[in-house]
Amino acid sequence: MQLLAKSVLRSTPPVICVQFLDALLRDYPRRDFQVRLWDDTSWGTENQPRFTLVLKHPGALRAMFSSPSELSLGEAYIHDDFDIEGDIEAAFDLSDCLLGQERSLWLRLDLNKQFEKLPKSDRPRADLRPIEFGGKVHSKDRDRQAIRYHYDLPVEFYTLWLDPRMVYSCAYFSNPEEDLDSAQERKLDYVCRKLRLRQGERLLDIGCGWGALIMHAAAHYGVECVGITLSVPQAEVARERLRAAGLNNLCRVEVSDYRDVDHDQQYDKIVSVGMFEHVGEALLPEYFHQAWDLLRPGGVFLNHGIAYSATYRRRGPSFTDRYVFPDGDLVPISTSLRAGELSAFELRDVESLREHYALTLHHWIQRLEAHREEACHITDDPTYRMWRLQMAGSAHGFRSGRLNVYQALFAKPVRGHSGLPLTRADWYRVSALNDDPRDSMPAVGGTFRFGS
Repeated sequence: MQLLAKSVLRSTPPVICVQFLDALLRDYPRRDFQVRLWDDTSWGTENQPRFTLVLKHPGALRAMFSSPSELSLGEAYIHDDFDIEGDIEAAFDLSDCLLGQERSLWLRLDLNKQFEKLPKSDRPRADLRPIEFGGKVHSKDRDRQAIRYHYDLPVEFYTLWLDPRMVYSCAYFSNPEEDLDSAQERKLDYVCRKLRLRQGERLLDIGCGWGALIMHAAAHYGVECVGITLSVPQAEVARERLRAAGLNNLCRVEVSDYRDVDHDQQYDKIVSVGMFEHVGEALLPEYFHQAWDLLRPGGVFLNHGIAYSATYRRRGPSFTDRYVFPDGDLVPISTSLRAGELSAFELRDVESLREHYALTLHHWIQRLEAHREEACHITDDPTYRMWRLQMAGSAHGFRSGRLNVYQALFAKPVRGHSGLPLTRADWYRVSALNDDPRDSMPAVGGTFRFGS
């Protein structure tokens, strides 16, 4: 009877799970985290863990690792098979190890043996599946579906974690300790200075969101602005904000695809911030040709978008592509620059803001976590989890270098004359917004010079 009791104890679900964790993480060098099981059994460090992986039920590990990938781990998280307490960004170092580790045949066999012992779960899962879109990828109708899936959440959800101007793209920090609100205002003004806006000019904002950039450009530079978006709720909020700010005489927002903008209306400057990721590699020539046709000779086009590192190779399906940004299509910076140049644009400047986006996402995550209860009330718990995980994964991507974000400035010269100054000195002068001398500092990410 005593031998039987010892055998039963060695085969209880908590013990089996701990044995699997021992096999899974035997070569992971950092033991600065903890795993807590559903019965309060713990594995890992007890001394101030950076984060704690909380297994919610006996079948959690089987749900996470039955077919390990970014997608399966993400789905296990949003289905509440496990939770992450503490620094969720730090958990992605562990995720990289789990998904990228090369194991010997002996270790794989041992791990498979331990996996087969894991308890199965009879816990029902919520019917939470990614939306399925109809039509050809990046057709106008399908793009509308994809954009509205992401952006048509209640605006109250976004206001929980964005800055007061509702800027949904990376900020521009003078130092890592700067607050998000100041850094977003700095970014808006930096974009306007890169465009070298002048009173009376016409600006087209492709993917204007809730209108932050056109409001800033109109209020501080006196330009006439047109913003376009595919999201009806975004357009409605932007129009209301314009009315409240008294900028209706200078700005308007239209629900329109960039391919449908009237060529009879030309613009002195064009900008696109955070929309480029939705275009798709196959349509880059059309995207840049459209910008070229809409831009007056002597004008400039500032394209701000996220890019994959050319050396990064993802293993398995993407959680972000499936649940958060359907039909999103990131390409290396070289691909987009080539498409711009083949459309006759002259490339004048490229700047990486990679570190700025990692800082921005860190602020967004902290704000979202601080408003978890409200976020779940406005949407639901799986949606909160989906966004928390996506932001943390993106922050890790920018910190690790697999993701980057670039501002590329293209010019449309007139018989070889760009009309641009010899240096960038005017970009870094103290802005009209304040007298902060840090405004004269270049970006953290560095600038690559192309003969301007």
